[in-house]
Amino acid sequence: MELELRFFATFREVAGQKTVSWRADEGSTVGDVLRSLEAEYDGFSGELIEDGEVRPHVNVLKNGREVVHLDGLETSLEDGDKISVFPPVAGG
Repeated sequence: MELELRFFATFREVAGQKTVSWRADEGSTVGDVLRSLEAEYDGFSGELIEDGEVRPHVNVLKNGREVVHLDGLETSLEDGDKISVFPPVAGG
């Protein structure tokens, strides 16, 4: 299946672009995609998942809905889904 991954702020720099077209196996979850990103991009290694959960202060949205309010890393994916990944943000 084909997914659209969107990266923001410093994560955009890691991915090298704002939007990436991503092929995933049928039945893949958000966790599968995040683990693949950590393995494929050095700058994502250890930045997305911690202790089996999305890292604190990292926001991951599936079609505009925060995955921690769905099924977390076990959130299922379908062809055409849009996954947005936001790094921790600080400041005021």
